[in-house]
Amino acid sequence: MLTIVRLPRVLAAFGVGSLLALAGVLLQALFRNPLADPYVLGVSGGAAIGALLAMIAGAAAFSVQCAAVVGALGAVTIVYFLARGGGTPRLLLTGVVLASACGAVISVLLALADSTRVRGMVFWLAGDLEWAFSPWTSALAALAAIVLALAIGRPLNVLAAGELRARSVGLELEAWRSLLFFACAALTAIAVVSAGTVGFVD
Repeated sequence: MLTIVRLPRVLAAFGVGSLLALAGVLLQALFRNPLADPYVLGVSGGAAIGALLAMIAGAAAFSVQCAAVVGALGAVTIVYFLARGGGTPRLLLTGVVLASACGAVISVLLALADSTRVRGMVFWLAGDLEWAFSPWTSALAALAAIVLALAIGRPLNVLAAGELRARSVGLELEAWRSLLFFACAALTAIAVVSAGTVGFVD
């Protein structure tokens, strides 16, 4: 019974933690800021809004996860188009603003939700691995992402040294910035959909 119930959740926790850790490292290289975290792009806020709306509508667990994916993708799209052409600082500020706006919307949804659903919504927002009978989604995604990050380690090191250094060695700055942006957003979205908006500390 222990291996059937507990072990999958432990493996899922390792997978989610690995996804968030890798996304944090990539964002710190992108923004050159040790305080950058995976939720700075507003991905978690968008996913939370989608999931909470599905819960208010009484949707099943799978539908809640699908709604969270849609919300996360919507948040990423908004941040990308609002910050397009403004460089890394504008990208960071846009993500922070959107995350704050999503936090306000989440508070409104919790206040308006039926009292019988609020408990489940709060548990999802706090992070919940109860679903994790099959942890392979987060675990395999984390493994593939780590291998890919190791393969592109040199450009990441150059990018972390600053935009001036990156341009001086001929690095396609905009292309790498967009690649890292969407990669971090995808890693964070997988983690959030898998375990809710679990807390993350750099």
